[in-house]
Amino acid sequence: MAESFNWTQLHTQLHRTLLHRQILPSNQRLLVAVSGGQDSLCLIKILLDLQPKWGWNLAIAHCDHRWRSDSQASANHVENLAKNWGISYYLQTASDIPKTEAAARQWRYQALTEIAIAHNSPYIVTGHTASDRAETLLYNLIRGSGADGLSALTWMRPLADSGLPILDFRLENLDKNPQSKIPNRKSKIYLVRPLLDITRSQTSQFCQEQKLQIWEDSTNQDFKYARNRIRSELVPYLETHFNPKAQQALAKTAELLRADVEYLELAANDLLQRAILPIGEGPQMNFQLPVKLNRPILREAPLALQRRAMRQLLQQILPSAPSFESVEKLTSLIIAPNRSQTDPFPGGAIARVENPSIILEIKL
Repeated sequence: MAESFNWTQLHTQLHRTLLHRQILPSNQRLLVAVSGGQDSLCLIKILLDLQPKWGWNLAIAHCDHRWRSDSQASANHVENLAKNWGISYYLQTASDIPKTEAAARQWRYQALTEIAIAHNSPYIVTGHTASDRAETLLYNLIRGSGADGLSALTWMRPLADSGLPILDFRLENLDKNPQSKIPNRKSKIYLVRPLLDITRSQTSQFCQEQKLQIWEDSTNQDFKYARNRIRSELVPYLETHFNPKAQQALAKTAELLRADVEYLELAANDLLQRAILPIGEGPQMNFQLPVKLNRPILREAPLALQRRAMRQLLQQILPSAPSFESVEKLTSLIIAPNRSQTDPFPGGAIARVENPSIILEIKL
């Protein structure tokens, strides 16, 4: 149980955020990812303090990438915190050291998901802040991302299905599961980021006031990682020369874009469902190849929805996430002359125009 505490402005802010957004329901098992850094320590401490009001069952998960020589000591530090607070602690250590930030992130979420499933926790909670959101927007902007990438850090998103079989519609699995249809997933693991309107300077001040011992991550000073340079050089430059509240402004932009993205994704999904044509006898509304699309319906839609609908389709049938080039290649067939066709997509599928349709299939 949490000890007595002084109610701070951050307690009020997070409590109101949870009431408003309804992202962490009461009386649920929450698996809190704690690295030992200031953001995750701030998160777990406030959740512990709010626990009597919300009735949560809290547990800590720590992922050791084995990147640093002190990683084991860091894991021990977090374990001692869990013991002092009287809550469960779960450690996952990488068997192979991840070579990139992307690989580390992928392994970390996989590890957290496995822990959550093993201990029946439907919510994984992380300490991402408004500062992380601002840095992610800048990082993806520099890489040429669209609105989806600029709003990538969301308050809540599904990570995995915790009880139902995960059906896969990709090309490599068609023979194994020829009758695949989109499943109605009811039992999911959710990733929740409740600190997205709180900055890193606020979490630092909170930890100082609460006398929480922060375990500094030395890799945060390694400028071979672009995000570290953005955090240490670009963001302070923007705050000094353009806007002292640049982090909050960029985070607000990400929030506005997220609402737009969610609406566009729903509209694109509706367009795709209307454009899919049956092949052979009976209706066919799944994404099993071959797929036949109604070009006149697609042509009526704005280009933004055309692109999103084609990307949603390719996400279901390609063996990996579709590139911008793959999406553009398929979208161009909406207005292309009859008998136009693409070169093969990853996995071997080819799209061709057979008026008034686009047909996406495997050429044997």
